[in-house]
Amino acid sequence: MNIALWAVASLFAFGFVAGGVLKLTWPYERYAAKLHWPRDFTPGNVKFMGVAELLGGLGLVLPGVFDIAPVLVPVAASGLALYMAGAVTERMRRAEYRELLGDLVFLAAMVFVAWGRFGPFPFH
Repeated sequence: MNIALWAVASLFAFGFVAGGVLKLTWPYERYAAKLHWPRDFTPGNVKFMGVAELLGGLGLVLPGVFDIAPVLVPVAASGLALYMAGAVTERMRRAEYRELLGDLVFLAAMVFVAWGRFGPFPFH
């Protein structure tokens, strides 16, 4: 199970970091034109989301890799699960049901990592 938790955390960490970098580096207008949902948020909100994704993604793996405060891994997973719950809510509000599935997968993965690392498979 430890391998599965590492694999899920690593894979989704890459996704969160990539998404965070895009939100932080792309101009707001380009990002909003490509995805449409950012139009409901200010450019500052989108940048804040990018910071949250970047830090959360790094928090999924770096504390465990370097064995420095590894309790931060499930904390990051819990925070990202809450973040993705917000994304799911936004998708439902906007009736973007096709995109909703991806957000639910990210949400489930973060709940899995938080459960595993807080519960039966913490770092030793």
